[in-house]
Amino acid sequence: MIKISAVVITHNEEHNIVDCLQTLDFVDEIVIVDSGSSDKTVFLAKKYTKKVFTRAWTGYAAQKNYGISRTKNEWVLSIDADERVSEELKRELIELDLKEEGYLLPVKNFFLGRWMKYGGQYPDYHLRLFRKSKGKFSYDAKDVHEAVRIAGAKTVTLTQPLLHYSYNAVSGYFHKYNSYTYLEASGRFYRKIRPSWYGIFFRPISRFIKWYLFKLGFLDGVRGLIFHAFSAFYLFTAELKLFEMYNYNSTEIKWKS
Repeated sequence: MIKISAVVITHNEEHNIVDCLQTLDFVDEIVIVDSGSSDKTVFLAKKYTKKVFTRAWTGYAAQKNYGISRTKNEWVLSIDADERVSEELKRELIELDLKEEGYLLPVKNFFLGRWMKYGGQYPDYHLRLFRKSKGKFSYDAKDVHEAVRIAGAKTVTLTQPLLHYSYNAVSGYFHKYNSYTYLEASGRFYRKIRPSWYGIFFRPISRFIKWYLFKLGFLDGVRGLIFHAFSAFYLFTAELKLFEMYNYNSTEIKWKS
C-alpha cells in the first residue's frame, strides 16, 4: 500500500479526537494542527502521534494547508475531528492503487441521533484524499467552506462512507452557528456581493423548498424538517450579517473559528 499522511485540525476537540484518531490506524503518519485548545485535545492527540503542532488560527484552509506542509508523504487524507473512517472505507482505501490525483469520499452525516439519508445529505461527496503536489485547500466564489482544488486533474469517487458526527444535539449546532454564519457573510463581503431583499427573504425559502421538498429531505422525518429549517435560518442569519457589514461600515472583517 502507498503511504498516506492524515491531517487533522483541532480546537477543543477532547470529546472527539480519540474516536477520530483510532480510525486512522492504517495510515503511515498523523499530523495534528491545533489552534490553542484549552482542554485535553493536545494531550490526547500526543498519544497517537508526535506530530502535533500549535498554530494561531488563520482560517480553515490555512490551517489545513499548514498541516499538509508538515507531512512527509505525497498522499494526504484530510479528516475533521468529528469524522471517522468507517471500517468499509478503511478496507477500500487500503486496496486502492492510487493511480489518480484525487479521490472523492462519500460523507455520511449524523444528526440528532440518526443518519441523514435524503435532502442532499448522503452521499455528500468531498475531495479528501489527494496528492499534495497537485492540490491544496482554498475558497472560491461559490463555496463558503474550504475545499481541495486540483486543477485539471482526474478524480475518482469512492463508494464507502466517511462518517461525520456533525451534530448530536441542538446545542452542538448552535455552538458553531454564530461563527459559521459570520464566515459565510464575510466571504460574500470580501467578494463584494451586496445584500439584497431577495437574499434576506427569498434565498432561505428557496433553499428550504429545494432540499426539503425537491431533494426529498422530508423522508428523513422530523429530523429532516429540523435540519432543513435550521439550514434556511442559517442562510437568513448570514444574509442579515452581510447587510450589517455593508450598512455599518464594518471594513475590518476577520475570519473567526
